[in-house]
Amino acid sequence: MFAVAAMADAKTKSAHEPIPMLDLRAQYAGLREEIRAALDEVLESQQFILGRQGQALEEELARYCGARYAVGVASGTDALILALHAAGVGPGDEVIVPAFTYIATADSVSLLGAKPVFADISPDTFNLDPAQIEARITPRTKAAVPVHLFGQPADLDPILEIAARQGLRVIEDNAQAIGAKYKGRATGAFGEMGSLSFFPTKNLGGYGDGGMILTNSEALDRRLRSLRFHGTGTHRYISGEQGWNSRLDEMQAAVLRVKLRHLAQWRGARQAHAARYDALLKNVPGITSPPVAAGCEHVYHQYTIRIAGSGAERDRVQKKLAERGIATTVYYPVPLHMQPMYAALGTRAGELPASERAAKEVLSLPVYPELTAAQIERVAQTLAATMREEFSP
Repeated sequence: MFAVAAMADAKTKSAHEPIPMLDLRAQYAGLREEIRAALDEVLESQQFILGRQGQALEEELARYCGARYAVGVASGTDALILALHAAGVGPGDEVIVPAFTYIATADSVSLLGAKPVFADISPDTFNLDPAQIEARITPRTKAAVPVHLFGQPADLDPILEIAARQGLRVIEDNAQAIGAKYKGRATGAFGEMGSLSFFPTKNLGGYGDGGMILTNSEALDRRLRSLRFHGTGTHRYISGEQGWNSRLDEMQAAVLRVKLRHLAQWRGARQAHAARYDALLKNVPGITSPPVAAGCEHVYHQYTIRIAGSGAERDRVQKKLAERGIATTVYYPVPLHMQPMYAALGTRAGELPASERAAKEVLSLPVYPELTAAQIERVAQTLAATMREEFSP
């Protein structure tokens, strides 16, 4: 009798416990022994920079992403900066980027003295609209950076065709989409270079900052290895050009190697969670679930829905969900062309309507692999009830 009562109390408690946006403690609980053994190996070696773990991770991730080479660096932002610099981007150049993404994509361009040129997105995918690119090309345009946002591949074929015809370099921002596929091939190795981020919240996240650059070019691989280490080549105390101090440390590499072994399983869990959300939210008024573009495999770094309206409706729904113990996040509330740091570029509200509308409507739900079926049901049911309150006449 007491056991039955205890189980009932546990279920009741579970039904009322907050559901976080991400639960890294739950992930660590399943990996604790593997992680500690990997970190102990690094500590015993006492080699913390450019050692065996980093080299092994580069080889493993190059294979995983279908690239010939992978170069570990200190962050996903550094991966973009070094890739853009290696592509020849510098002061006075222009780089086409989507207006709806994280600030790092454009900031990486700015930090090199170049100008980000904002293009609008395709409403269905949140990704750079290929039709927006050509009208923004000028004699100063050096490159384009398609972002595979939320884990959904951008439409690469037309982007690459335009780039080849116009002489542009293409660097993929693959920070949120490791393991995603476009027409059967992993994203990140279609362009001249691709960047990865290992920020802790990513699908493959470390225990601090970290990043990687993918490329199929032997020459770029050599140059990137030099750039990440103060421009040094075969001799560590002779620098051929100005570079950075941007190296992925051995502790992060060891953690990431452990996690990489589980990434396919986690990807499958995220996709299964997304499919369950799709089914549960299918007939809820005012909600648009994220469609998957033809020929693409979405890896759901985020499960991002749209809440119809002017933005106030989305904000009220988010507030009510929080009051009921459901964490959600708005990625991203302000498109890049309307960020204060880019006010001097003169882009006005209304010029990129798809990006501006997305910023008012998007809401990301918990989709991490460790979510239980009961938690997914509760998120969906609570959201459906909240939407009925918000949209009922």
